[in-house]
Amino acid sequence: MNLKNLQEKVALLNQKTSYKLYSREEKEILTKTVKLNEEVGELCNDILSILKLQRRAKLQKFDKRNIYQEFADVIITTIQLAQVAGVDIERAIIDKIKTIEERERKERHLK
Repeated sequence: MNLKNLQEKVALLNQKTSYKLYSREEKEILTKTVKLNEEVGELCNDILSILKLQRRAKLQKFDKRNIYQEFADVIITTIQLAQVAGVDIERAIIDKIKTIEERERKERHLK
């Protein structure tokens, strides 16, 4: 299969799986999700830089203080996404911490 054939096959698949966003809320959720992914990627780049696993050119431009901004960006964007998705982020975190604590208790009893 060459690239032209692959593009044609993907075009046919795309017709079957096209996504339609009908509401402003759906569009907002999608854009916030994409933005969150971007922010997590930037945080990952900074972590790679801290570990000296980036290309030399990126390491030369890296400022260690920037990681604080990247963590803040991830947290802020996550909260924005939760808001547009109608998620009570405080309740979600409390519920998740309870789940983690329960799992840890069960694991301790198994030892």
